[in-house]
Amino acid sequence: MRPDCLPADLCQIVTGRGPELAGPLIDQVDYLAFTGSTATGRLLASQVGEHLIGCSMELGGKNAMIVLPDADLARAARVAVWDCFASAGQVCVSIERIYVHESVRDEFTRTFVEETGQIRMGASLDYQFDLGTLISQGQLDKAILHVGDAVERGATILTGGNTRPDLGPLFFEPTILTDVTESMLLYEEETFGPVVSIYSFTSTDEAVELANASPYGLSASLWTGDTGAGLRIASRLEAGSVNVNDSHRATWGSADLSQGGYKASGLGRRHGAAGIMKFTENRSIAVQRLLPIGTPRGMTEERFHRLLRFLLKLLRRIPGLR
Repeated sequence: MRPDCLPADLCQIVTGRGPELAGPLIDQVDYLAFTGSTATGRLLASQVGEHLIGCSMELGGKNAMIVLPDADLARAARVAVWDCFASAGQVCVSIERIYVHESVRDEFTRTFVEETGQIRMGASLDYQFDLGTLISQGQLDKAILHVGDAVERGATILTGGNTRPDLGPLFFEPTILTDVTESMLLYEEETFGPVVSIYSFTSTDEAVELANASPYGLSASLWTGDTGAGLRIASRLEAGSVNVNDSHRATWGSADLSQGGYKASGLGRRHGAAGIMKFTENRSIAVQRLLPIGTPRGMTEERFHRLLRFLLKLLRRIPGLR
C-alpha cells in the first residue's frame, strides 16, 4: 500500500512496554482496542473507566478441543498439531487442553504423538521448518515452569518437554502431557507456548462441563462425525469462537465472523460488522414535520391526546406499518 493511500497520521506506531505507554496513550484516545494478557487487560480497563471511554479486549485463553468417539481421529490428530503448535503455541486461540472420549483416547493420543514427532524445528524465514522460537525469555521460563511443576506433581510427558539450546536460546520442544490434575499450574493457567495436555471423558455432558470449567472462554474446537450434533454441542461451549471439525483457522478465516472472548478472555468483539461498528458512536437526530409531539397552540391536552390515539389506531391499519 502506498503511503499516500491513507490520511496523514491515521496509522502511527509507538513501541515500548505496556505499563509505560498505557497511561499516555489512553489519555489521547476515545476508544481502546487491546490484544494481550488478562492481567494487562484488567489494568487497562481500570484506566479506561477513569476516562469513561469504550474499549474492547481480546485477552488470555486456555482453549479446549473436544474429540467425540465418531470423529475422524486421524484428521483430528493431524489438525490438532497445527492448532496447538502453530507459532510455537503463541497464538491467543491456540489449543492447550484436549478432551478425548475414553473409547478412542488411546488411538487419538498415539496418532497425535506420532504426528507431533514429525514437526521440524528451526530458525528460518522460509518453509523448511514447522516450529520456531518463543518470543522472549519470559515465555520460555513459563513453559519450563508449567511443565516442570506438572511432572513434579505426577504428570506424564508423552513427547517433548525440553529446551533446545542447540537451535537457539528460546526454543522449546512441542510438548504433550497426560495425567494433569487440578493441583498443577498447567491445569488452569495459560502457558502461551507449545504445551498441551490430554484428558478423557465418558459423556458429552462431561466434556462440555470440563471444557467450560475455566476462567477463560476465547476459542474451542469440536470434532464429530455428526455435524448437527456438533452444532448443538458448540452452542453450549462458553467460548467466543467454536470450530467444528477444524482448527481456529475456520472462524479466523471467515471475514464476516467476529472474534472475541467470554469471561476472562475479553470484552467486546473484533472483525466482522461488530468489530467495525464498535469504533463508531450512535447519534439520534429528530426533524419535526407536520404535527409536533407537544400540544398544538389552541388545542387542549385532552383533545390532543384523543387525536394522537386516533392517528395511532389509523396507522396500525396501514399494511406494512403494524
